[in-house]
Amino acid sequence: MTMKRSLIYFDEEDFQNSIDFLEVVSQMYKDIEYETYAVCFNNKGDAAVSKFDYLISVKDERIRNYDISNITNCIEELQNSYAFDSILIPATYFGRMLAPRLAMRLKVGLVADVTDIKNCNGLVEMVRPAFSGKIMAGITSKNCSPIMMSIRPNVFHITSALSKNTQTIKFHPSTVEASKIRQLEVKQKEKAKDIRESKVLVSGGGGVIDNFEHLSLLADELNAMVAASRRIVDSGIATRSIQVGQSGKTVSPKLYIALGIYGSLQHIEGLKNVENIISVNINKDAPICSLSDIVVEGDAIEFIDKLVKKINENGKEEEKL
Repeated sequence: MTMKRSLIYFDEEDFQNSIDFLEVVSQMYKDIEYETYAVCFNNKGDAAVSKFDYLISVKDERIRNYDISNITNCIEELQNSYAFDSILIPATYFGRMLAPRLAMRLKVGLVADVTDIKNCNGLVEMVRPAFSGKIMAGITSKNCSPIMMSIRPNVFHITSALSKNTQTIKFHPSTVEASKIRQLEVKQKEKAKDIRESKVLVSGGGGVIDNFEHLSLLADELNAMVAASRRIVDSGIATRSIQVGQSGKTVSPKLYIALGIYGSLQHIEGLKNVENIISVNINKDAPICSLSDIVVEGDAIEFIDKLVKKINENGKEEEKL
């Protein structure tokens, strides 16, 4: 069987996500031999060394940041030269603009926002949320090359510790044009906190819909961030930026405290590699309880008040000592 080739677009804003996509390639091809390529634009791509088989380094002053047109031209040229079997792009703001444009140029289908990969007798099945996260759709690509997908960040994590002898390929594209992008001004924006970066999340669902703001009391004590289920967001109580689930964000904290969350498939799919889950719910048979390390049957708001009180009492005792 011919060796497979997979190209991963190396996102300059988060190298680790692109490296983690190596796990996607591993799940796609299983026992089939494959080679991995990382394509980097106007940077050294040091993070790809020892992880990928090949590092394609593209340096051209005409290619500016967020220059989707020229980057599309370049990857199309790479595809014509190397005939990749799959192309993987992070589902970031930039990646969501690049992926469909590149798919149209290559005249292939695109599966967007992939959250899982399955290999069914050699046929790759890409899983993504559909109908606003109400169902999970399994999509296969038959007799089409390359397989193209954009992948939700923070879902896959590389498990292989193999070190590779990465070969660097300096690629000089012939289809790059003078950039049509001009930088008018630069404004520094304070980086907003992201729930995906928090080690502890205090998350609320329908059971705390009338007292959602109460969650911040516990979050402050635990140096945590507040997250929410889709029901809270759809009710207009919280923004989608803190939503956990298929139509929100995928999180991997060390501790996830689920307060009044039922735990539908849509929500559970947003939890990946969480070390510990504590659920507080009046319904001990809620789906999320079956995944939890500790289940507290009772009112979530009462739980917050008692836990915060206990934390403060312990703090005062330590001060006396």
